[in-house]
Formats: sequence, C-alpha cells, structure tokens
Amino acid sequence: MAGYTQDIAGNAKPRDRAKVLWKHTTVRRNVHTALGKTLAAMAPGLDRCMYCGDSQGTDIDHFEPMSRAPLRTFDWNNHLLACSLCNSHTKRDVFPVDAAGGPMLVDPSAEDPAPHLHLVLAAGEYIPLTPRGEATRQVFNLNRGVLVRGRRNVYRITRLCLEDWYAAHEKGDDAALREWTSTIWEQPTAEVVYAMFHQAVAPGADDIFADDAGTLELLRNPEVRAGLLADS
Repeated sequence: MAGYTQDIAGNAKPRDRAKVLWKHTTVRRNVHTALGKTLAAMAPGLDRCMYCGDSQGTDIDHFEPMSRAPLRTFDWNNHLLACSLCNSHTKRDVFPVDAAGGPMLVDPSAEDPAPHLHLVLAAGEYIPLTPRGEATRQVFNLNRGVLVRGRRNVYRITRLCLEDWYAAHEKGDDAALREWTSTIWEQPTAEVVYAMFHQAVAPGADDIFADDAGTLELLRNPEVRAGLLADS
C-alpha cells in the first residue's frame, strides 16, 4: 500500500487520485479483499461494525476521510470495518476536530472508548463523559432506537449465559465452555459484555448491579474473568 501512497503524493490532485485508486478494480481485488478479512478478524462479535457493533461490517471505512487526508487512503492505521449505515449515512466525510486539529471522534481500534462514553447497562444508552464522547455519540447516532434495544437484550442474555458458562466451568465441560464463550462474545453489540466486566470492578458497581448481585459476583469472579476476558 506504500506504493499507492507514493503515487497519490506525487499527483497534482491528490484527492482525486486517491479516489480513483481506491475504487480501481485491481485495488478492490488485491487490497480490499485482504484488508477486509484482516479487519473482520479484529472486529467485535461476528464481523461486526467497529462503530455501532450491531450490524455486520460490510465496508472498509477511512477513519480520517479521504477528502481530508488523501495520503492516508492506504494507511493501515486509518482503516476500520464498518456497516454501510455508519460508513455511508451517519459518518460519511464528517470528521470534527478540536482547536489543535486533533480528532474529536474516538478511534475504537486505537483507544479505549470507556473514558469518553459510559454505557448505562440497564437502559442500553451511552452517556458522553467528554467532548470527544459527545462528538462520537452524535456522529454515529449511538443512541438510535435499534441500538438501544439491542444492547438491553444483550445485557439480559449475557447475565444468563454467564451462569451457564460458570456451570460448565465447574463441571470441567470444555466443549460447553467453548460454546458458551462463543455465544457471549459473538453477539451483536458485544461492547455490552466489555462494559459489564469493566463496570463490575469500577466504583459504584454495587449500585449498578443492585438488582442482580449474582451477576456481579460472577463478573468479579477471578475464574470467570480469566476464562472469558482471555478469549475476548
């Protein structure tokens, strides 16, 4: 991909050249396919969008848009797997920056979103903790109805799955352990599971899980954390 970057840099109209190269048949065949497979292996759940986590990742998104940074068109660190809704309808070429020119959007492949966005587990909604969290929430419309409902469902399902996972662990049933691990981590909006583990050991956990002490106990259990977080 470095060769394509050099081609763009040497062109009088780098933005136009970047768009032409990215859509070229040879690039689609030789670059897009391999890049898409690699990103899918990194994505949450089963090839899920790295932004919303709900829909299947079908597109390769440029975190910093080609229109703004044509020289990053073939930059590995500028690529994320996204669904068509997040890529083409919510984000598009939107890329807010701060006064110093730094990105306001949280890059889910390079940084932990938790300091910027807090997931209210029972409600399924994100609350921004920083200006960058607010910008990310707005651009990707992270609290749209279908996402909120999906997160609430995953929260309910995961609580039950944890009980079954631990029962299989106690029995030494490795086959069942593998199945329950896949069920837990391959759900849509798998960021809910991460949030559950994170919030279980954070201040205020007893209040967050006030109505489900059993789930909190499992989330804090060293064996559960070692077994499931190691596979995430």
